[in-house]
This record gives sequence, structure tokens and C-alpha cells, in this order.
Amino acid sequence: MAPVIPGFDYRRVPVADGVSLNAAVAGSGSPVVLLHGFPQTHLMWRHVAADLAADHTVICPDLRGYGASDKPAAGDEPAADDTTYAKRTMAADVVALARALGHDRFALAGHDRGALVAFRAGLDHPAAITHLACLDVLPTLDMWDVMRGTTAAVGFHLFLMAQPPGLPERMIAACPDDFFGHFLDLWAGDPEAIPAEIRTAYLDACRAAVSSIVADYRASAGVDVDHDRADLAAGRRLTMPVTVLQQDWGAALGYDAAELWRAWAADLEHSTVGYGHFMAEEAPAEVAKALRELLAR
Repeated sequence: MAPVIPGFDYRRVPVADGVSLNAAVAGSGSPVVLLHGFPQTHLMWRHVAADLAADHTVICPDLRGYGASDKPAAGDEPAADDTTYAKRTMAADVVALARALGHDRFALAGHDRGALVAFRAGLDHPAAITHLACLDVLPTLDMWDVMRGTTAAVGFHLFLMAQPPGLPERMIAACPDDFFGHFLDLWAGDPEAIPAEIRTAYLDACRAAVSSIVADYRASAGVDVDHDRADLAAGRRLTMPVTVLQQDWGAALGYDAAELWRAWAADLEHSTVGYGHFMAEEAPAEVAKALRELLAR
């Protein structure tokens, strides 16, 4: 049996034509949706979700293309035109999920890839998102702008999965546990925060989703950039209260993360944290506290 979040009910919810999301749901009160990152599933929120469910309705889905959610095949269009895994499409999934569960307005928190989906949801659906939290990312357009020189080697996977369909998928599928496990090892400040059964669940899920994970990343080198550029040119910003928690990547890559985020968010609380990338697992009490403070704004 695959691990689950204790005390949560699991549902498959249709969100688009031919696409249903696997979602864990618990609690009552104002709704909060939690979106996972790479190379993980909704299980990364298990501690924070249990904390918040004491007084909130908490919804933890697997993103389109990940975990036990559906994994539609990407189209044949160039990366700039294929919207199957555009963050705009994935954000629409999340809004449809919440609405199907009875919530037209909800708070949204995302980590890593999930934070990019949350960011896009905040821009595209400002009437639906009451509060927004993004953990350990930059917006897509800014991410590409800061990846320069030899220090950008830390993001080699971004460039690998940006390549045209075929070679990246074959390379990763040849040794998926090595590839995905590399990031679980490299990015963890506290490896014990991801116990063996959870690590196995992550690797099992990623092994079964190589093509869709690559398609998600490929979209971030194509259509997602176009959407961000259009919003930046139009002066669109996040209008809800925003909290960002980040490691100090800027010290290594030479940028001011808070300044970059301020260009997108009018009501921003930005914090540089000392724990590792998998912060919802490494420092769940601190992350839950930050989310509760966000919800009180």
C-alpha cells in the first residue's frame, strides 16, 4: 500500500476533459489548497496539512502529471505552443478542483513546481485566490534570467528537460531512481525528514511519470515564459497577500530574491530561511506558522 496522509479522505476529482486529480481532503473551516513540488507528491505536505486541518479545510492534490493524478500526453506542438502542462492549464485544474469540492475562494500554497502553478493561479484567478504562498522558487521568467555562468550548473535539470521531446525522456527513463533520487539527496538539508517509505513513494511515482514530468519542465522553457512576459508587459501583479519562503539562492547566483518578488506582488512578506529545500518536511512547524500568519493578513 502506498503511504497516505493519516486522517485524510482520498478522492478522484474530474477537473478538465479526460483529467482527474487525486486529492487528499480533511478538516473544516476556510479552505487551503497545498501544491507539491518536484520530485514529490502531495505527501510532502503530510505534516503541515495535519496541522492546518485542525481549523481549516485542507486539500492536497497530486498535480496533473504527478503521483496518482492523470497524466495526459503532451501535444505535438513546439514547447511555446503546447499548453498541456502550461502552468496556466495546471492552475485551472486547481481552481476547478476547489470549485468541485465546494470552494469558489481559497488560500493557496505551493512548493517548487507547485509554487509556479500557485503563482499562475494567483495571476489568472485573482477572484478565487484569497492568499498565496510560494516556497523556494522564483517566478519562471526570473528563474531563467538568473541562471547564468558556471553557478547555473545547479539547475542542469532545467536545461535538460527543456530540450525537444525524445532524448531527455530516454535519458531519465534509463536510470530514473538515480536521477530523481539525486535531487532528494542534494536538496535536503535534513535527509531524515524524508523517511524511507516516503522516499520510495516519491521514486515510484516519478518512475511512472517521466514523460509528464519532463513535459511540465519543458513548458517552463516555452509557453510559461510567454505567459509571464505578457503579464509583466501588461503590468499585471498579484493582488492578494503573498508570502514567500526561500533559501538564500541569491547569495550563490547573485540576485536579490525579495526585489524580484516585489515586482510581482504588491502585498509581500518575503523571508530567507535556513532550512533545506524540502522545508515543509524539514521544518513543518515553521512552515505551518508562516501559513497561519499569511491567512491572518
